Amino acid sequence: MVKITDVARHAGVSASTVSYALSGKRPISEETRRRIEASIRELGYRPHAGARALASSRSNVLALVIPLRTGIHVPVVMQFAVSVVTSARQHDHDVLLLTQEEGDDGLRRVADSALVDALIVMDVQLHDPRLPLLRTLDRPSVLIGFPAEPAGLTCIDLDFEAAGRACVEHLALLGHRCVGLVGSPPEVYARETGFAQRVVRGFTATADRHGLASSFHPCEATPAAARRVAEQLLREQPALTGVVVHNEPVVEPLIEAFEQLGLRVPRDLSITAICPDELAEQFRIPVTSIAIPSAEVGSRAVELLMKKLDRVPVPEATLLAPRLTARASSAPRPAH
Repeated sequence: MVKITDVARHAGVSASTVSYALSGKRPISEETRRRIEASIRELGYRPHAGARALASSRSNVLALVIPLRTGIHVPVVMQFAVSVVTSARQHDHDVLLLTQEEGDDGLRRVADSALVDALIVMDVQLHDPRLPLLRTLDRPSVLIGFPAEPAGLTCIDLDFEAAGRACVEHLALLGHRCVGLVGSPPEVYARETGFAQRVVRGFTATADRHGLASSFHPCEATPAAARRVAEQLLREQPALTGVVVHNEPVVEPLIEAFEQLGLRVPRDLSITAICPDELAEQFRIPVTSIAIPSAEVGSRAVELLMKKLDRVPVPEATLLAPRLTARASSAPRPAH
């Protein structure tokens, strides 16, 4: 294993000078720094994590806070987590994953222990009880999601309100006049989860603006619940010809339920969804969808955090525009 003394000997400097170059604690000449960096690359030297943390007062670890609450779709959440971990490694950081519902206590415990340099927080609620603490911690943070009052925080996410709007705009352009939104499980709305609430807001406002009949139905993530919601939609809205789904596990069961009730997709009923592209493409009937940009959101959240750690100013709000891909599940409103 290459040691700091090997780097010092190769660069023709003392071990302490190499240490200062790594930690930045004392100024050294640019020429000496370049010589040390060249020796580090040539020898393949990697500082020991503990020694590096002592030298720099950083742990080179980020906390990713994802409370695995009921009603969330874990596979999609894990896509965000993989993106964060991959991007953090590109910045020579590891990730500590916190999945328990610990609220303020968990955040304070991690922040006070010096285990992590900074935090990325997911599953953000409109009135999230963690926000007052996040605003006062001496560790920088980035939220994947937007609370009702994001001032003073750094937030990034897909523009879910615009995603709800885009789904309805797509159906309206195809001539549909009666639409329904099948949403996430009820507990997601009871917690006032920000992204879910914003989809409803965008869907409802756009349907109203176009003069469409519309309704919203939370749905448990089971085939039986999908069947019940399909029956309820057709009972309450017999003229229904367009459905937006914001609940990945029930997209296929909903299509099957509507077919069992006599409606074929897309001849009688158009379906759009907010879900990952790879999921939309693999359904029996490929589904028109707004993509969930988990890879981009995760990597950009890490980039924002790295800048904050280096005290570089960053925007408070970063909203990614939705991208709709038309597939086989949507078509013009039937003439009958």
